[in-house]
Amino acid sequence: MSLQTQPSTPPRLKRALTLWDLVFCGIIMIQPTAPMPPYGVISQEARGHVVTTILIAMVAMLFTAISYGRMARAYPAAGSAFTYVGREIHPGAGYITGWSMAMDYMLNPIICIIWCSKAAINVMPGVSYAIWVCFFAALFTSLNLRGIRASARTNEALAVGMGIVILIFLGTVIRYLLETPGIGGKSFVRPFYDPENFSLPHLFTGTSIAVLTYIGFDGVSTLSEEVEDPRRNVLLATVLTCVVTGVLASLEVYAAQLVWPDYATYPDVDTAYVHVAGRVGGAWLFQVVNLTLLVATVGSGSAAQLAAARLLYGMGRDNAIPRSFFAVVDPKRGIPRNSVIFIGAVALAGSFFLSYQLGAELLNFGAFIAFMGVNAAAFVRYWVRAEKKKPGNLFPPVLGFVICLYIWSSLRTPAKLVGAAWVAIGVIYGAAKTQGFRSKLISFEPPPD
Repeated sequence: MSLQTQPSTPPRLKRALTLWDLVFCGIIMIQPTAPMPPYGVISQEARGHVVTTILIAMVAMLFTAISYGRMARAYPAAGSAFTYVGREIHPGAGYITGWSMAMDYMLNPIICIIWCSKAAINVMPGVSYAIWVCFFAALFTSLNLRGIRASARTNEALAVGMGIVILIFLGTVIRYLLETPGIGGKSFVRPFYDPENFSLPHLFTGTSIAVLTYIGFDGVSTLSEEVEDPRRNVLLATVLTCVVTGVLASLEVYAAQLVWPDYATYPDVDTAYVHVAGRVGGAWLFQVVNLTLLVATVGSGSAAQLAAARLLYGMGRDNAIPRSFFAVVDPKRGIPRNSVIFIGAVALAGSFFLSYQLGAELLNFGAFIAFMGVNAAAFVRYWVRAEKKKPGNLFPPVLGFVICLYIWSSLRTPAKLVGAAWVAIGVIYGAAKTQGFRSKLISFEPPPD
């Protein structure tokens, strides 16, 4: 007589991440060195007021971070903004949000591979760009196929390593300032406000670029199904990631402005921060900071692929994209294996066809659609449908939405056109999938406990 067996259940993502695992992962997604690459551009646009733009951007992103954290409490699922908007507002709006996010998340590892490959050529010029692209695409993918705990340990090691380099740089800056005559008084205030160069329009133009320092914090919410106590930890981790990033970024750019106050004299705007390091520490610190930025970008690209894979997993499980492929979870390691490999393949191909500049500009298009969507979802859930109207549930999502809308509307025309084309492709795919939107577009699966 055969024993009756229970029906097998599909493998789930494993809840293995702690609060600080999430914070480390969020910091790596953003990069502890995030303000260094765009530092020169921000400085020129804001006429030297880089610290002020970083702080304004931090306040703006905190409103959105609060909305992300609150929505993760309500829906602790891997789809992030796609899930929040789809369940709270409308499945079609969630689908468009997720489709826009997919572009953003897939572009992040692409531009990281491009930047890493070109930086590696500077160290080993004998190796071709194509070989470096293949190497970094394989590296990012292999790191994410090892399992979520292994990825978390990698994130922690990268955060510690970059933190040490940043401390060395800041210590060298202090020594440089102590040894340089004429620095004091107004010099320490000028990075925040310089009456000779201050211009409000230029300040906000710089702020729109400085927001890039925080891009990636939302990736924390894509790990909701793999974190312990997600209803508490995702909100805390999202806000803490923004605060830690803002404080650290402010220190980094403040130190650089004290060392090199004239924003119009950098030898190369794109690598201005590396030249600042060379001024205070000589050739050795120049090379150390250059190498650190390379390592940081490896960490950022790997973490971005991790988040992108979880986004596609969430969309696949909810049948917005083919479930049979994207919703597959490796039973041994508990990771969305197919989604990880798919993102790796897209990043590999995209690195040969996109320029770094265009890829970076396109990032904002999808990111801010997601930010606006999450703020709108938080507003609907915690204000429109709430029994008790609390001001604390009104102002963060409203302010977050308005600020993100302003930043999104200021994107350059090429980014808007390509972004709009991507959204159009998503609408066409959705129409084909549902026979002209006559059938159900998304079948949301209830989030696991």
